[in-house]
Amino acid sequence: MSLNIMSDIEQLNIFELQKRAKKLLPTFAEGSAERERERQLPYAQIEALVEARLLTWRIPQQYGGAGASVRETVQFIIDVASYDSNIAQALRPSFLFIESLLSNASEAEKQRWFTRYLQGEVVGNAGWEIGGANGAITTTIVADGEKFRVNGSKYYSTGGLYSDWISAVALNEEENPIFFILPRDRTGLELLDDFDAMGQRLTASGTTHLNNVIVYSEEIQSREWNKDKRSIVTPFAQIFLAAVEAGIAKNVLRDAVKFAQEKARPIKHSSVEKSVDDPYVEFTVGEISARAFAAESVVLQAADRIDEAWVNHLSEDTVNLAALDVAQAQFIAIENTLKAAERLFDVGGASTTARGNNFDRHWRNARTVANHNPRDWKAAAVGAYRLKAIELPLSGLF
Repeated sequence: MSLNIMSDIEQLNIFELQKRAKKLLPTFAEGSAERERERQLPYAQIEALVEARLLTWRIPQQYGGAGASVRETVQFIIDVASYDSNIAQALRPSFLFIESLLSNASEAEKQRWFTRYLQGEVVGNAGWEIGGANGAITTTIVADGEKFRVNGSKYYSTGGLYSDWISAVALNEEENPIFFILPRDRTGLELLDDFDAMGQRLTASGTTHLNNVIVYSEEIQSREWNKDKRSIVTPFAQIFLAAVEAGIAKNVLRDAVKFAQEKARPIKHSSVEKSVDDPYVEFTVGEISARAFAAESVVLQAADRIDEAWVNHLSEDTVNLAALDVAQAQFIAIENTLKAAERLFDVGGASTTARGNNFDRHWRNARTVANHNPRDWKAAAVGAYRLKAIELPLSGLF
């Protein structure tokens, strides 16, 4: 999606990005239910975000970006998801790649990739595999003269079809993980739209086949990964999912209010003429509103904790505390969003279940996002910390 912008790109500040987002995002609501029902991938909407440079929030000012905080960026993700959660999650790899650059990349890598982002390029991923233990890698990368060859398949490739670059990992001859990033049009790189989950159907999270794909040495990511120390990227990765949940809750509230105001009819034994005057409808919408408020509030509070870690130069204690708060925020965001999505059907009668409304997408989407990392593990890990001062696991999911 490169915009072919020259190197003298206009420097944008936070307020300009927020202004552009406020104008653009509401347009995503139009047709979102139909897109999800008919499996129409939101290419146009994601391209509009790219053209508005709304994937560049976290790029520091010295590289031409706005230098947004984590909180400001997470608020944007919540806002995107409040109109279309598929779009928000599809962009997760692109935002995570920027975080990885900020936390652990050479100056040359930062210069190269931040420039590409500012020119309108998008990064997707070819992530987890299936058929083995969770996290197991069977994809291989072997030397072929001065280059390498990769063979294998990845199942979860979030955002790949919307991207210019695909990041992935494979095992070398010594069975060490090697991270690399390839242009989307590289020969032998095949992306499929075969993601068949009940929700988040438009995230382009399908299969990626790597069929004897060439990888050049400069495409190998040189960053070092310490398995014994938590990276600040992992709490950011998790809060991103919580932000998507919070956005879904806000979308539920919007649909509940609109349906109650415009379509709902009082039940036969109600004493009111308009559904908006029914005390039970009022209560239901009030509960949905409270749950959406709670979800967004805890996610933003956890985002503040990640910002604090950055201010404190990513000290181990502050990064661990950020992970703790994010785990708690995920639990609360998931619980409240799922309940809000279920309660939406109580603002009206059987007509709320009409396929034309597609209200069930909210619960399906929230449930699908929640299944990325079981919330019971989040709560149990927090409980172990409170009870026995056991730090959260270093699995990459906290």
